[in-house]
Amino acid sequence: MKKYKFRIKGHDYEVDILQIENNHAELEVNGTHYSVELLREAPQPSKTPVLVRSELPKPKPEESVIARKDTKGTPVKAPLPGTILAVLINPGDMVKKGQVVLRIEAMKMENDIHADKPGKVSAVHVKAGDAVLQNDVLIEVEEL
Repeated sequence: MKKYKFRIKGHDYEVDILQIENNHAELEVNGTHYSVELLREAPQPSKTPVLVRSELPKPKPEESVIARKDTKGTPVKAPLPGTILAVLINPGDMVKKGQVVLRIEAMKMENDIHADKPGKVSAVHVKAGDAVLQNDVLIEVEEL
């Protein structure tokens, strides 16, 4: 069937595999016939290529800290993930409770975002066209 050449501890061996059936093999090693019992099948080398990547540099201590934003007022958050269609207020504007401050498209529907409390808009964190996730802070309103 197959012929192999082995070198074991400096000695050369020519091995002919004559027959393999179930867990029994007939071999001829350097002209001598052997009947061998196979205990288990040798694992085949993987043909899957190994991806080798260079190691990423470790971040500097100042880069590994997430900057915390100081809030200036009550945050108005996105109720759903979506896209901002319109920002209807500017920083410094006065808003009333329930006033529409933003329009967002979420789940193929337009939704109005209302101010939770009356006050002055201290910060606007989004602009039209921005994609937002649920609970992202959109604007901040300072209470009066």
